[in-house]
Amino acid sequence: MIRVAIVEDEAAVRDQLMGYVQRYMRQYNAQIEVTMFTDGVEILEGYRPVYDIIFLDVEMQHLDGMETASRIRALDSDVLLIFITNMAQYAIKGYAVGALDYVLKPVPYFAFSQQLQKAAGQLARRARRYLAVPVDGGMRRLDEASVYYIESEGHRIHFYTEDGDFSAPGALKAWEEKLEPHGFARCNSGYLVNLAYVSSVQMNTVQVGPHQLQVSRPRRKAFLEALADYIGENGA
Repeated sequence: MIRVAIVEDEAAVRDQLMGYVQRYMRQYNAQIEVTMFTDGVEILEGYRPVYDIIFLDVEMQHLDGMETASRIRALDSDVLLIFITNMAQYAIKGYAVGALDYVLKPVPYFAFSQQLQKAAGQLARRARRYLAVPVDGGMRRLDEASVYYIESEGHRIHFYTEDGDFSAPGALKAWEEKLEPHGFARCNSGYLVNLAYVSSVQMNTVQVGPHQLQVSRPRRKAFLEALADYIGENGA
């Protein structure tokens, strides 16, 4: 369940955004709980860090969005902030309070849904799972979300991660069985890819974080289907 707050002083825009959330839920089979606020003062009154995402209008009568965001950020370092504004230059200031992004009024559904997907993807990546990797002479605790991809070479496995690369004895098949339910898929017989880091697939290559890997012809269809399913489920 994703908890979303919408802070907007125009009733018509509030209704429109609520409709967009409902459409998004149908489209992506997502579970979202929405709370509406008419201005910054209202959301700040007794604020508790219970929201995952806040859509925040920049220009409001009683307390503008930038000041509201600043006060929210002092109380809640984790919530994802997305600004709604008529003018992009106002939203750019939002990065000072760690805003994820902004959408411009009048808000089209596509732009809103893209921001919601982006935020949902970040939330999914925050849910940390750790792997116990047997290495030569001991064990290594590995954050699953930090893994770009895993490569098989003989009887050894190479892990390529945000925190550096290392090798361990083992078989790729065993790791595939463990990680496939968590958004990993093979792009060829030797690579198991974390789909959260896939930014593009072009012809026979896939960009995985900073790495460019080969996609084999036999694996291409299944890999693209796995990627499409992952994006649909996680909004990545």
